[in-house]
Amino acid sequence: MKRFNLLPFALLVLMMSGWAFADRDSEIRDLKLEKEKLNSEIQKLNRQISSTDSMLKADDSRYRTLQQRYKADTDRRRAEIDSLNAKIKAVAGDLQAERSKQARAKNRSDNVESKRKALRAALAGISKRLEVQVEQTLPWERESRLDRVKSLTRDIESGNASEEEAFSRLKSLIAEETKFGDEVAIINSPFTRKNGELINASILRIGNQWMVYSDENGTVFGSLVRKMDGDKVAYEWNEELNLEERAAVKLALEVKQAKKPPQIVKLPVSLSIVGGEK
Repeated sequence: MKRFNLLPFALLVLMMSGWAFADRDSEIRDLKLEKEKLNSEIQKLNRQISSTDSMLKADDSRYRTLQQRYKADTDRRRAEIDSLNAKIKAVAGDLQAERSKQARAKNRSDNVESKRKALRAALAGISKRLEVQVEQTLPWERESRLDRVKSLTRDIESGNASEEEAFSRLKSLIAEETKFGDEVAIINSPFTRKNGELINASILRIGNQWMVYSDENGTVFGSLVRKMDGDKVAYEWNEELNLEERAAVKLALEVKQAKKPPQIVKLPVSLSIVGGEK
């Protein structure tokens, strides 16, 4: 039998084993390097995660702080709004109450103004009726008396006289007219007769019922007579008196002039403005 030489084969095996071990070491080194690289990346990632966690925690803390501030601010503002709403409601109530007061005051003012307007109209109506009455009274200072009444009517209608002033003036005018109707007065004045003759006469007025005259010689006598001219009142002198009427006029004048002692003088009704009315 042949004997094989194992030495070359052993050397080949050893060489192949060396190569195998060298590759294995290289692989192990590569794996270690990869492991270190991975560990480094893991540590880096851990640091990043830790940093991120810290940031998240800070953000979370900041968020909670901001949320608390927001809640506190919201609560404060809600409280302020509630307070303002309460104040607004109170002011609105006061404003409504003031408006109600103003409305009531305006109603009272309008009511007073309405009453004053009605009063002015009533006073103007009374003054106009007084004008008509004065126009129909005896022609004794009639124009000046009538002017005073007309002036009052104009002032009432134009508003130049207040209601109080108008009432006072109207009361005074009525008192004057009442006095005019009660008093006995005499004047000595030039007088134009119906025929145009100018004489000096004594004219006697008794209220608003009698008005007679006599000349200074006691020879000419007359009485004022009222007559109706359509719907107007007019006056004229009646100088055709009888003896009884003349004597009564003469006696009345002498008593008023204190030429005769005080006494009651009976004037015929025919001498009155009504008795002689035509």
